[in-house]
Amino acid sequence: MRIGKHFSIGTLMIYLAIGLFSLACLMPMLLTVMVSISSEDSIINHGYSLFPDKLSLDGYRTIFVNSALIFKSYSISIIVTLVGSTLALIITALAAYPLSNPNVKYRNHLALYFFITMLFSGGLVPWYLMCTKLGLTNNIFALIIPMLMFNAFNMFLVKNFMESLPGALRESAYIDGANDLRIAFQIYMPLCVPVLATVSLFYALAYWNDWFNAIMLVDNKELYPLQYILFQLRSNIQMLNMLPNGASTEFTLPAESTKMATVIITIGPIVFLYPYLQRYFTKGLIIGSVKG
Repeated sequence: MRIGKHFSIGTLMIYLAIGLFSLACLMPMLLTVMVSISSEDSIINHGYSLFPDKLSLDGYRTIFVNSALIFKSYSISIIVTLVGSTLALIITALAAYPLSNPNVKYRNHLALYFFITMLFSGGLVPWYLMCTKLGLTNNIFALIIPMLMFNAFNMFLVKNFMESLPGALRESAYIDGANDLRIAFQIYMPLCVPVLATVSLFYALAYWNDWFNAIMLVDNKELYPLQYILFQLRSNIQMLNMLPNGASTEFTLPAESTKMATVIITIGPIVFLYPYLQRYFTKGLIIGSVKG
């Protein structure tokens, strides 16, 4: 049965199902926003609600009590994410290209070397000693370089994508006199934009959400990233709320609304980044994962 010239009952049902699914995906985000502007008493008495009985910006006020430090940490996180993701992406691509080249001797042995790092690690103590010996403490490089030891999973995604490209491209370039460096950057990298965009999103998320390196390697408050500042703030609020009534403040600190306000503040850059990479994301992930 057709409703109009271009729509049928089946098409209408598909659009309705997609609309309901989109609304269901939007609801958690909307709930997070509403809880972030709810009063703490309302959350304690009624739980999380889309329609709180009392609105309050105490969560945001708590976070921005020291606004200069927050904006400083925001800038640190942005710099670390941009620089770290770019360098990690370059290293990953340059490692994947020779492993995808059948002319490279012992490439399967090298691939096994990278694969072992997905199963075993040296442990926290050797990692910390190596970072301190390299001078990666109390400087911006302590937030960037330790994570440049890229994720082997990302490297294999790029490698598998490159192996899916026709080998005649490389052979033709060799015949024309191009070397491997030129082939990698002028032929393979432009063709690998979908998988590189996917991997860059993985790296950006890892750098943006990282607070562990700051705990282990940084003591200077001027170098704290945003995630670590907010982690400290949440921990302090929870500790103060656990104190006996006589030792605590006269009012309850907004722990829950501050937690949700933290989510809203930290998710911003990623929300704006994802739409630009979304068209490449699915294609890069699927193609890079199906070919072994």
